[in-house]
Amino acid sequence: MESRAPRAANRSTVLAHVLTHGPVSRTAIGQETDLSPATVSRIVEQLLDEGLLTETDGAPTTTRGRRATRVAIAAGRGVVCGVDVGGSNVRLVVADLAARPLTGRTVPTPADYDAPRLAQWLADLIVATVGADRERLDCVAVGLPGAVRQGDRAVSNAPNLPQVEDPLFLRLLEKHLGTAVEVDNDSNYALLGELRFGAARDAQTAVMLTIGAGLGAGVAIDRRLFRGRSGLVGEFGHLPAGPLGAPLERIISGSGILARARELGLSFDNAADVFRSADPRLAPVRQYVEQALLVILTAAVVAYEPEVIVLGGGISHALTPDLVRLRGRLHEIVPAAEATVHGAELGDLSGALGAVVAALHTAYRRLGLAEADLARVPQPDALAGCDLPALADHA
Repeated sequence: MESRAPRAANRSTVLAHVLTHGPVSRTAIGQETDLSPATVSRIVEQLLDEGLLTETDGAPTTTRGRRATRVAIAAGRGVVCGVDVGGSNVRLVVADLAARPLTGRTVPTPADYDAPRLAQWLADLIVATVGADRERLDCVAVGLPGAVRQGDRAVSNAPNLPQVEDPLFLRLLEKHLGTAVEVDNDSNYALLGELRFGAARDAQTAVMLTIGAGLGAGVAIDRRLFRGRSGLVGEFGHLPAGPLGAPLERIISGSGILARARELGLSFDNAADVFRSADPRLAPVRQYVEQALLVILTAAVVAYEPEVIVLGGGISHALTPDLVRLRGRLHEIVPAAEATVHGAELGDLSGALGAVVAALHTAYRRLGLAEADLARVPQPDALAGCDLPALADHA
């Protein structure tokens, strides 16, 4: 008779296989996991009885007889909500348990609200976005523009939205929602999204840099987020590599870029436009930012030896034409570097979709999935056919 520990491990193996490959037959589960047919059958029947799996149409067999029924996750059993809170915009995605997006929303961040008012506003926004699925809401995950210490969830280093550093913010958000909230740095969630669905889907070690109102970073080793004790891992913007020891974030963030342009007598509303402009007077600004970015890329390479570095955030879009040159210069600086540099495939939704993955992982743990299996779920092709621009632009 199986002991309790192997039974839990086998249950996790079957559930993870269905989440990754479903719909799938019992026979295929056994063949691809090396579990005995009896063990697979017992676990599948249990999961069906619990309402966690559902049977679909039969799959063709190689022998005569009735078609083998396949099982899939009961995706409609619950929903999760991933939230990316930025200094300029808040993006939300609601998805089912198979990670299929159901709806999305992007709204401007009311950055002038104090912590209590911002918490109430965000809770109302989440409830309105989830809508009729509120009763099936399993988990909410929120990415914040600051370092998040996982032990006590204290938030620091959020200059573009300092209200979230107030412990009241998270306490009131959970009170208004009536449920616990997963919380992490927004760049960590952006990397998680790219690991599952985007530019880092095939990488074991990856770094994400988000360049927008501020500069954020996420690091994954063996496909697991590496956070450190205080949540400051990878925050290269603190490096005093600018003039007179100025931190790099002042150079490469939106406010720093706009300030440099103003010094030249040029005014822009959006920092990305500085890179799109053909005005030759802006060449020194672009060179200055590119050099700062190369310092950060070099630091990421020598610190973590990533296979992939992903650039995300509002300003990163404007850097896309320069990626080939950046890769070339990076390899000139560190010839042994094997890292490739890519733009975020998920665009502005990297953070919200990564938050969806984090929320799903919490939901999957409750269903009995082991930590070792979480790195493989949800399915990388869960977004197949999803209109990401429409999901991001919905107000």
